[in-house]
Amino acid sequence: MFIHEVCPLAGGGAQGGAWYYLSLAPDRGADNSVGMTKNSLLTGKVVFITGASRGIGAAAARLFAREGAAVVLAARGTDALDRVVTEIRAEGGAADAVTVDLADRASVRTAVDRVEQLHGRLDGAFNNGAVPQRGFGPVETTTDEDIDEQYAVNFRGHWTAMTAEAALMRRSGGGAIVNTSSIGSRRANPVLPAYGAMKRALNSLTETAAVNWAADGIRVNGITPGGTSTEMIDTWEAATPGVVKQMTAKIPLGRMAEPHEIAEVAAWLLSDRASMVTGAIVPVDGGAGA
Repeated sequence: MFIHEVCPLAGGGAQGGAWYYLSLAPDRGADNSVGMTKNSLLTGKVVFITGASRGIGAAAARLFAREGAAVVLAARGTDALDRVVTEIRAEGGAADAVTVDLADRASVRTAVDRVEQLHGRLDGAFNNGAVPQRGFGPVETTTDEDIDEQYAVNFRGHWTAMTAEAALMRRSGGGAIVNTSSIGSRRANPVLPAYGAMKRALNSLTETAAVNWAADGIRVNGITPGGTSTEMIDTWEAATPGVVKQMTAKIPLGRMAEPHEIAEVAAWLLSDRASMVTGAIVPVDGGAGA
């Protein structure tokens, strides 16, 4: 499941303050070539990425490979994953794919085990997979099914992945984990309360794990993307004219991010250049959360 990140919903009243975004489409502004750059951030590292078939996750896969990492990509659907893997390999990068269902704890652990089978270690993990809240509405109308799914995927799925990743990292002396949260975790989310609540819980888990695992040499950080430009936004704009204008008006930099710009922050946090950064929840929103 690969659904991210956030924008304000159209409409007035309390709903105008809700934030929600689907990052499902290819990155349209990035250099998608994979050849390793000079002074690569992630040279020699093995990095596991969930939600890697589309949007931010696919942009991260390409970027991390270009920065020298051997990447293991995970998502529910294999067809899109295989296309990204093929592209990375064609450009000389190292990439493999594994199926994962974040709602299934055994599936998550099996995916991390596959990383060990392939590479014998894990240096970095970008936990980027998620699922949207299916129904809009305030707290009292949010269904039990929505709450259960949000918990299973957007919170417990990350918890399971993080503990499995950390166990593997300990065996090779440490590593770094980055979790994709949301700008919607930083404020009230009256239209998507379950989504916002689980993302906020993920922030807490990220900070706590950073403290718990610091002595093991494992750094844990989060990012909170804001509005991010994909084809899904184009579709949303066609269905609800004015969404892009409303969203962009709330971003001081005056534009939405491209998926590769979100991935750049994750790459830095996973790299040794961020060696003193742990327990941070880093906004990547063009100032929208300021």
